[in-house]
Amino acid sequence: MAADAPITQDVMTIPRKMPEGPVNIVGLTRDKLREALIAIGTPEKQAKMRVNQIWQWIYQWGVRDFSEMTNLAKAYRAQLADHFVIEIPELVSKQVSADGTRKYLVRIAGGHEVEVVYIPETDRGTLCVSSQVGCTLTCSFCHTGTQKLVRNLTAGEIVGQIMMARDDLDEWPQPGVGTGDAGPRLLSNVVLMGMGEPLYNFDNVRDAMKIAMDGEGISLSRRRITLSTSGVVPEIAKCAEEIGCLLAVSFHATTDEVRDKLVPINKRWNIETLLDTLRAYPKLSNSERITFEYVMLKGVNDSDEDARRLVRLIQGIPAKINLIPFNEWPGSPYQRSDWQRIEKFADVIYKAGYASPIRTPRGEDIMAACGQLKSATERARKSRAQIAAEAGLADQS
Repeated sequence: MAADAPITQDVMTIPRKMPEGPVNIVGLTRDKLREALIAIGTPEKQAKMRVNQIWQWIYQWGVRDFSEMTNLAKAYRAQLADHFVIEIPELVSKQVSADGTRKYLVRIAGGHEVEVVYIPETDRGTLCVSSQVGCTLTCSFCHTGTQKLVRNLTAGEIVGQIMMARDDLDEWPQPGVGTGDAGPRLLSNVVLMGMGEPLYNFDNVRDAMKIAMDGEGISLSRRRITLSTSGVVPEIAKCAEEIGCLLAVSFHATTDEVRDKLVPINKRWNIETLLDTLRAYPKLSNSERITFEYVMLKGVNDSDEDARRLVRLIQGIPAKINLIPFNEWPGSPYQRSDWQRIEKFADVIYKAGYASPIRTPRGEDIMAACGQLKSATERARKSRAQIAAEAGLADQS
């Protein structure tokens, strides 16, 4: 990608609608749901109350059938069923890793498929959600980056991944039971770190996360949601203002020369521009700190000098650095840094005063680890030589 090439994201987001038919209300904001109810004849004075009732049934108790919404009159339930449906992405398959990680393949409108990953831990359960079918960023270490962008996901398809996982975990409270009364959550955290660049699908990601954070529904705290971006600078401030979740940045290099190869969006917004924007983010969102994600690639970005340079670059930014041992995939042009090298890199950062946890690889046996997601229907392999050439690393193939 040339440095001055425009980055276009005029991809189709909403699947082409059938000429007529019921409207799926999953993913509609409260305001849009109110408008839809009024459009089918709900009196305006009643619309807000009806939104609240329907919202609770769908997002707090996981109900998908209007006939089960027993605090609504039977005639009104029938009217809703005539005009609307409650649909989420279809679960195609589930794989369970030896470490308990679950990888779901889900099908969305148009027959496209995306992958979603649930990672259980002792103190939390994290769902890694996708925002696009494929990706446009072509990060050379990422398996998803070898798949062409097909389209953005709708807000319903994004929040629907959370609902699908709660189905699988059997985690919906019984009707009438408050979310906070149902005991510890199996799905307590959401990370927008699956397929795609969330900030290139900003409006749908924002609406989906607003639904996830709504206190009368799924009710996830904004501090339990982390959005990961490769550095779409113009959208970062909007993320703070309109979503307010935690932010993670796929950083991965300490010089523009290396980051241009690993994260090509750097050719548009380089390290200096990105860091200047990030320095304002914690103030905007009231976040405690920004997470810098740094994949450890043998002989590429893992030297002590890289570690020292990283510390200098992020000076003044409340931050932690997540070190990610590279997860290999078929045809990958890179290798994982040796464990001792990773530990030494982490030690340099820790001694400079920053938290530097080394992420434990999860779900590698089912290709569910960080950077390995790639939907089965779009999985046409490139050769190792092709991938290495695109990464500017032909001598490592």
